[in-house]
Amino acid sequence: MQIQRIQTLMLLIAAIFMAVFCFTPFASIQAGNAAAQAIYAKDAPVLLVVNILIAVLLVLSIFLYKDLRRQMKLTILSMVLICVSIVTSFFYIYAGFEGATPILFGGVMLLVLAVIFALLALRGMRHDHHLLRSVDRLR
Repeated sequence: MQIQRIQTLMLLIAAIFMAVFCFTPFASIQAGNAAAQAIYAKDAPVLLVVNILIAVLLVLSIFLYKDLRRQMKLTILSMVLICVSIVTSFFYIYAGFEGATPILFGGVMLLVLAVIFALLALRGMRHDHHLLRSVDRLR
């Protein structure tokens, strides 16, 4: 069995990154002489709900392969929500938790990688859309 559309794989990888972000610390707080305490998405309920919603939307867009326009719209919405998640996570780091520092190669990098893979999937969808339009012109 071979995957015919590479964007399906890209969407799946982006959804996995969003799901993993929910269980990965994205910041840490140094409280005095004690060890640094990790901040997870469960510590910020809004961030957790948004990230679960994004993962569900990305998985849902995988199954919309027959309706390419709707799949593209859902992927764009997911990318916008990932950007909102990035902004929200930095808001929580700098305003919500006093003295927190981001873990760049932890949760923050997962969000950036998720938006990159969603963008690559959208690029593949646009390629398919242009290909279908050119075939329709030939008929």
